[in-house]
Amino acid sequence: MSDVTPFYLSGKPATGDETLQVTSPWDGAVVGEVAVPTADQVEQAVADLHAVRHEAQATPAHVRAGALDHISARLSERAEEIAALITAENGKPLVWSRGEVARAVSTFRWAAEEARRFAGDLQRLDTDPAATGRLAVVRRFPRGPVLGIAPFNFPLNLVAHKVAPAIAVGAPILVKPAPATPLTALLLAEIIAETDLPPRMVSTLTVPNDQMSSLVTDPRLPVVSFTGSGPVGWSIQRQAPNKHITLELGGDAAVIVAGDWPDLSAAASRIALFANYQAGQSCIAVQRVLIQSDVYDDFVSEFVAAVEALPTGDPTAEGVQVGPVINDAAAERITTWVGEAAEAGATVLTGGTREGRNVAPTVLAGVPAGTKVADEEVFGPVVSVARFADLDEAFAMVNSSRYGLQAGIFTTDVRAAFRAHRDLEVGGVIVGDVPSYRADQMPYGGWKDSGVGREGVRSAMNDLTEERVLVLTGLEL
Repeated sequence: MSDVTPFYLSGKPATGDETLQVTSPWDGAVVGEVAVPTADQVEQAVADLHAVRHEAQATPAHVRAGALDHISARLSERAEEIAALITAENGKPLVWSRGEVARAVSTFRWAAEEARRFAGDLQRLDTDPAATGRLAVVRRFPRGPVLGIAPFNFPLNLVAHKVAPAIAVGAPILVKPAPATPLTALLLAEIIAETDLPPRMVSTLTVPNDQMSSLVTDPRLPVVSFTGSGPVGWSIQRQAPNKHITLELGGDAAVIVAGDWPDLSAAASRIALFANYQAGQSCIAVQRVLIQSDVYDDFVSEFVAAVEALPTGDPTAEGVQVGPVINDAAAERITTWVGEAAEAGATVLTGGTREGRNVAPTVLAGVPAGTKVADEEVFGPVVSVARFADLDEAFAMVNSSRYGLQAGIFTTDVRAAFRAHRDLEVGGVIVGDVPSYRADQMPYGGWKDSGVGREGVRSAMNDLTEERVLVLTGLEL
């Protein structure tokens, strides 16, 4: 078993009776083999999380912040090693893996800072004569142990967005990484184990997806934080309606290019890149580009050229921007959807082909409503272009989707920016850039079918906790 990567049970490495093989999306090579916990080991982890919840909550702020600082520093020290591991198991090019590690370093650093100032509020109650001499101390305390379920597309930073806020508030957490990309989460677990946190406070278990139902419904895990596909997320909510559920789900992110934008070439290059980064496997990858009619032809010409110029291929090669999608089934689904759209009347301006798991960056025009490319999250390197006459029409086109995660608008008109902020039914509006922009400290989440709740370190800390009031009496205020 020496070549098997252990899972982390109550802060300690452990192995079970079975293993899971992890392979490269690029060439199918075996990247590693990870241990899978038994049912008894999963039960032990949950029991330990439940038992340690009061100790975790009472852990001094300096211990929690120090642990988070340590994790941030160690991720930075091992950045190149971790980036190579992300690329190996996920298939994203090294440039994006390095960026993901840098973001995780920041996420844990932000959490350390927030842990130090997570202090609560004072409220004078003597604004009413009957409450003379009374003062309320309002503090937030963890709702209880957290079940954090992470996806494959950001195997480090989306795990960080589960773990860092939980540690910051003193909430025990069971991390469940995606079966396709568990190695990065287990390396993070190894780093967490180096800290002075209560050892039973964090478990990282490679539980198979088909064995998750009992964890989702276990009352000892009153909080579930899930990032992944919509059908799975909403099924979790149905399974556990009495739990506190945070769902970060899919999207079909739109970007608006207004006629007043001064540099269409730069906008086209930026949008081309972020329609295809992570091979489009990001819930805020650009899927819809809406262009004002008077600049449509010039923009589309620039845009198609920019898409075709993106370096594709071996994700371990320096300079490559677009690598493979996660598996053969995903590649087949994506190209099938493109073919269906073309049969329904869409025009393929570039791409539309695949070699194994490598889907060519694809641009479609005239995509009919009712096709999967128009109505669903593609989660691949596929983007559509469409024209609009004015911003009223553009905003209606954005809002026609059942999703609402983030949107972008390229405009120099501050009034248009504020209108977009007011009228677009999304969780975030990015002005002068793509909807794929995310700062890890800002609130992040969706409207409509894109989910419920917010990530972003401080927002997630609030989400994992509830207010508790302490009233002091007989004070001379």
